[in-house]
Amino acid sequence: MIRRNAWTALNARQTREAEKFAEDYKNFLNIAKTEREAVEAIVNIAEEAGYVDIKTLIGGRRRLKKGDKLYTVWMNKSVILIQMGSEPMEHGINILGAHIDSPRTDVKQNPLYEDSGIAYLDTHYYGGIKKYQYVAIPLAIHGVIVKKDGSVAQLNVGEDEDDPVFFFSDLLIHLAQEQMDKKASKVIEGEALDLVVGNRPLIIDSGTASDREKKTARAKLTQGQQYALNAQKKSGEEAKKLTDAVKRGILAILKDNYGVEEEDFVSAELEIVPAGKARDAGFDRSMILAYGQDDRVCAYPSLRAILAAKNLKRTGCCILVDKEEIGSVGATGMESRFFENAVAEVMNLTGDYSELKLRRCLANSCMLSSDVNAAFDPQFASAFEKKNASFLGGGVALSKFTGSRGKSGSNDANAEYLAHLRSIFDAENITYHTAELGRVDIGGGGTIAYILALYGMNVIDSGVAVLNMHAPWEATSKADIYESLRAYIAFLEKADLTSM
Repeated sequence: MIRRNAWTALNARQTREAEKFAEDYKNFLNIAKTEREAVEAIVNIAEEAGYVDIKTLIGGRRRLKKGDKLYTVWMNKSVILIQMGSEPMEHGINILGAHIDSPRTDVKQNPLYEDSGIAYLDTHYYGGIKKYQYVAIPLAIHGVIVKKDGSVAQLNVGEDEDDPVFFFSDLLIHLAQEQMDKKASKVIEGEALDLVVGNRPLIIDSGTASDREKKTARAKLTQGQQYALNAQKKSGEEAKKLTDAVKRGILAILKDNYGVEEEDFVSAELEIVPAGKARDAGFDRSMILAYGQDDRVCAYPSLRAILAAKNLKRTGCCILVDKEEIGSVGATGMESRFFENAVAEVMNLTGDYSELKLRRCLANSCMLSSDVNAAFDPQFASAFEKKNASFLGGGVALSKFTGSRGKSGSNDANAEYLAHLRSIFDAENITYHTAELGRVDIGGGGTIAYILALYGMNVIDSGVAVLNMHAPWEATSKADIYESLRAYIAFLEKADLTSM
């Protein structure tokens, strides 16, 4: 198969569009580092484009028609967008599906402690990471703390220039002889990923202060400091003011800034991610270096594709889901039935719903599982089989199967479906290539493709090649991102195996 570089296939207008789209994508990455933030940003973009919440239509008399634009959110972590086509949904729909969660570390439910004058948050890593890559780099905290009364405190600390950042510590090289002899998987243990969040003790009363000075100091306490003082008294540590004084200082800050107390960590979802903005990479600015590109580098073009697609014959659908990095499980993962339920609701709003028609709709559908592939890295060439690897600048990467070793756990797309996609992409002069994820016996990876294939629909993985996949900073080609957008639009507008 002759490969071409996507940059050489773009004309001047398309090159300008690719650069503009890359800027939009970087802005999205900067405001959407967690699945909750991604959903919020996606809904804002969709509503500006005229999409309405399906929930506002349920129970009404309105019947959906061609061109209607809908969205639905599930638990603030997954979102589905639908643009109605002219054909009955029973004939099938065209689906783009990507995930918006990324590898990271999560704060545990009883996390805050102090040791040797340092305050920490205990964490549990999420998804597949090389733990040693996350130490000694600036980190940010994103997420929510939900109090018992239902009120929500949102945290986003570490992204603005004036914000503090956080970090996991590492052993200095001078004392690391034993550490350096360990396997890479053991150099940093999971339980060693405790986030450093403070070092300043909160001393409310000085032992040498007069009673009058103490009284004056207590009168000036903030709400958080008063909370920390009360907690100190309850613990019976009034006489040992240095014990956990740094922890108390952190509790006072949390109380003052967010109105939360230590017990509220029980109902918190706080994610630790690399701090900093997406950046252009290379002297030629041809690449993007950023956190979370697996899989937002496919999610964002999928979103923009359904917004840009026009005059659809088959109804178009964009699924952006949570939990792929840990197996697509849980209520917000692809294995949940929220997608099936959403399709049923839409069909009901057309006045053409039955269980049998829903089954026919799903079985007759076509899907691009919009997920990344591992870009060939000449520095680690032995991990790849070069003829069947994806490349930066290679355009869209089509993966007939993923899985591991003997295709275990994979969706293996039909040849007829691949031929159909080839005809669509070639007609639009879209640069694409086929790829596997590494050498056969080394491993592989999973996507949401096999889950949608359970309905009997045609599914294939189609996405962007990524260098440094699952590292704190991942690299992609701007040309590949733009070609993915073009491919996704063409798929929504033209894919229809029922006509073949």
